[in-house]
Parts: sequence; C-alpha cells; structure tokens
Amino acid sequence: MTGIDRAVIKKVAERYTRTGTKFYVHGKLGSDPICAQVVLAAGDLGTLVDVGCGRGQMGFLLLELGKAKRVVGYDWDQEKIDEAIAAAGGDEQFHFHVGDTRTEEIQPCDTVLMLDVLHYLTDDEQDALVQRAAKSARHTVIVRELDPDRGWRSSVTSAQESITTFFRYNVGARVRIRPISCITERLAAAGFTVRVEPSWGSTPFANVAVIASR
Repeated sequence: MTGIDRAVIKKVAERYTRTGTKFYVHGKLGSDPICAQVVLAAGDLGTLVDVGCGRGQMGFLLLELGKAKRVVGYDWDQEKIDEAIAAAGGDEQFHFHVGDTRTEEIQPCDTVLMLDVLHYLTDDEQDALVQRAAKSARHTVIVRELDPDRGWRSSVTSAQESITTFFRYNVGARVRIRPISCITERLAAAGFTVRVEPSWGSTPFANVAVIASR
C-alpha cells in the first residue's frame, strides 16, 4: 500500500461508472508508490497539468487531498479521456481533453506531472517535452521514468518493455529508455533543484521519480 487514506482512494474510484475501471483505479492508487511520492513531493501543487493523464485518477486524488487547486489533463487515448470527463462530472476544477504529448502545448501552471510518458517518445520528442514542461511550470515538475542504470532491475524492465511494445501499439517510437540525466540536466539548467528517488515499490522494475522544484 502507498499509505494514502483508503477512504480517499475509494472515493476517487467511486467516481467511475465502469466496474473494471473502479478496480483499476483503486488498485493503482492503493499500490503504486508514485502516488504517495507525488502527494508528498512539494507541498501545494497548485494548478496542475497532467501530461498523459490516462483516466485522470491522479488529478482526482490530488484534489481530494487538497494538494492541487485545479487539474488540466490530456492524453492521446479518447476512451480514457471520456472516462476522465465523465468522472469529473462537470466539476470546473478539472479539464480533460485529447492531446498528443509530442505536440501539445503545456499551459502556464504551477506543476507539470509526467508519469510513465517519456519512454514512449523519440529522443528529440522527449527532450522537447521536458523543455516545454520546464518552461511552463512555475514551481514543480514531477516525472516518473525508467532508469537504465539500476542493475538487474533495469535488465528486467528492458525485457518487459520490449515485449509490451511488440504486442501493443504505442504512440511514438518503440520504448526508448534513456539515462535519467537526460531529464535532470535539462531541468537543472532551467533553474530547478532536482532529486531522484526510487519508485519501484515491491515490483522488480527500474522506475524512479524525478522531482524538480524552484
């Protein structure tokens, strides 16, 4: 478990109408370590842009916990965005829309969130997205990515991601795992103080959280 109040997780899951989505959201928020890391990352996250937001569950969680004031989320997957919009129920604190992470402009905000997004893009697309995030975020950028320099975890991750990419279509290039310094150096150059934390929990995968603030 992530240590987040189960009642809050249940409340977020109950926003969704599909039973399968309820179970997914409940399991994701209750077990993925990145959830607690984002919650604890940098105090008030203010206005938040969630890049590749999926069904929007992180935004709902952060609003429920009082960690964010407004959430804008976009994702290329129309079905997921439709679920996010329905779950928002017309609440003006949320705005979800279909958008391509490779080209979508990031509106000025306090925080940019990018969880498990970059490795589906080419090198140039990754660099451009990090730069757009750094330009748009006034205070915080939070990224969860795969680290190729974590020994056996990275070997397991590389094999798993290659299989996933082979059998499932992803927008962008084949999975492209790059040194975490490709992210941290760009954020530091933009004036952020950056730290990197493990974000794999009980899994064998080489996930890390990059938390940048200024």
